[in-house]
Amino acid sequence: MDKEKTVEDVINVLKMQEDILQFTHFTNNDAWELGKLMVEEAKRKGINVALQIRLSNGAILFQHLMDTTNLDNVFWMERKFNTVIRMEMSSLRLFTQLRNNDQTMEDKFLDEKIFACCGGGFPIRLEDSGVIGVVLCSGLNHVLDHDFLVKCLTRYLHQDEVPRISRQDIEPGF
Repeated sequence: MDKEKTVEDVINVLKMQEDILQFTHFTNNDAWELGKLMVEEAKRKGINVALQIRLSNGAILFQHLMDTTNLDNVFWMERKFNTVIRMEMSSLRLFTQLRNNDQTMEDKFLDEKIFACCGGGFPIRLEDSGVIGVVLCSGLNHVLDHDFLVKCLTRYLHQDEVPRISRQDIEPGF
């Protein structure tokens, strides 16, 4: 039986995910291939999500809204995008760090109308250059949005050992 993860453990796992899931290059064609993989994975799992891949300058390279998703999901992805670009970390890591430090978005000067403090935004980081874009998901519980992105990036980048977290790690007692 696994021991319960502390908040610090979860933050470390989220950091490790970002360290491992880096790209050596990222082109528009990579965005297309990754986006197709995400759509196929969502269909295989029978989940309806909105997906987006964006560059740091805001350009949308890939977007797909599955059945039952709507414009509200697009607005959530916009706010998650803003969070990842501003903080240069996954939106779930920001959520967890704020909770751990007993802080709010206001403490970081983040307007809730512009930024989202929840999972579903993951940085596209080039190994030697930093964050150049964001992969986004909306439609599930925010921890599941994050985990869906991690699973897809793990598969796309052909990584074997990427640590993961569960909803119970973030929301104990669920």
